[in-house]
Amino acid sequence: MGIARPKYDRHGAAIYRSPRWKRVRFLVKKRDGWRCVACGASGVRLEVDHKKPIREAPELAYEMGNLQTLCVPCHSRKTRLETGMTTPVPPSRRAWKRLVAELSQDERKSVNA
Repeated sequence: MGIARPKYDRHGAAIYRSPRWKRVRFLVKKRDGWRCVACGASGVRLEVDHKKPIREAPELAYEMGNLQTLCVPCHSRKTRLETGMTTPVPPSRRAWKRLVAELSQDERKSVNA
């Protein structure tokens, strides 16, 4: 007998298991250039995020206009903000992080050239 795990009902559980979600997810990542739309990160694990959460707008679950590609840190930050667990990142900090990401990408390109 296995260990009983708690069951967490995710609003989008059925959506995330569907073949349609896999296709839409691919198309969103392709549309966003395989980069995080918040910080520009590429070459990292990317997630497809619902701008309006499924729990609030289930009818928009597959709408490409409601979806965006985010890296794990940006997606986690957005989720923490949505759940009230942290304060928003100031625009100056976001700009700094974007600049650092761009510089590191430029450095990687020059090393690989």
